[in-house]
Amino acid sequence: MPSSYAVQTWYRDGLPLYARDYPPRIVAAKLPVVCLHGLTRNSKDFDGLAAWIAARGHRVVVPDMRGRGFSAYDPCPMRYMPATYAGDIVALLDELGIDRAAFIGTSMGGLITMEIAALWPDRVAGTVLNDVGPEASSVGLARIASYAGIAERLENWLDAQNYVRRINEAAFPHFGDDDWMEFARLTFRADGDDKPQFDYDPAIAEPIRAGLVKPDSAAAWRRFEQFCDRRPVALIRGALSDIVSNDIASRMQAAAPSLTVAEVPDVGHAPLLYEPAARAAVGRFLEQASTR
Repeated sequence: MPSSYAVQTWYRDGLPLYARDYPPRIVAAKLPVVCLHGLTRNSKDFDGLAAWIAARGHRVVVPDMRGRGFSAYDPCPMRYMPATYAGDIVALLDELGIDRAAFIGTSMGGLITMEIAALWPDRVAGTVLNDVGPEASSVGLARIASYAGIAERLENWLDAQNYVRRINEAAFPHFGDDDWMEFARLTFRADGDDKPQFDYDPAIAEPIRAGLVKPDSAAAWRRFEQFCDRRPVALIRGALSDIVSNDIASRMQAAAPSLTVAEVPDVGHAPLLYEPAARAAVGRFLEQASTR
């Protein structure tokens, strides 16, 4: 399905920020959808999903968070924090005249969504949490810390392909060479000589290294319960996930009985949301969220 979107630019802290804006492909007054990417990712991750959702009659807005993609890098790295990102997204919604939307958040994007809901609860109509919750496995956090913000020198696209394979092969064990090259094109951008460059500011990891991002487990679980009490929430979990373990997923369901859970087989952190189980879960969520 070919994608078609407009470019939206808005400003916060003096920084130009970028978003893709996919119009609904059919005339329908359905709830807008906002898709938020993960820590080192960008808006390209959602292109296929956004086009698919737009074909179902929803406007879909997909920002590049500050420091990623086409959004400006922040000269003050300590602003690379969930509360900052949440404020950026609310400013974007205000700019676009969107009072309320459904959200799909992958990893960090899910945490940003919960931050928005805590500060501006009426803005979030419902959420798909893509392989993220109020707690994360220490194994997965250590893996992410091993590469986030560490910019390796890459000479060509084969280097980029090998890089993404090395840090993600446990999550996508059935990927072949073509899949890894496509993943590399989503992860990197080309410079003027078609050399791959990391599509994010390495400084995004500085607040984490400085110890400024320290989740309070008890508070996070309380916030999660409140989050699920007010709106439909779906969890999509990779069956091989090293972030949302089986134990964490079970505790999420116990803490929030209304939570719906869909597991994507043979995938780790995080599902790419084109998998049949993930698409089916997103479709069910959109139907539920649109009726509330």
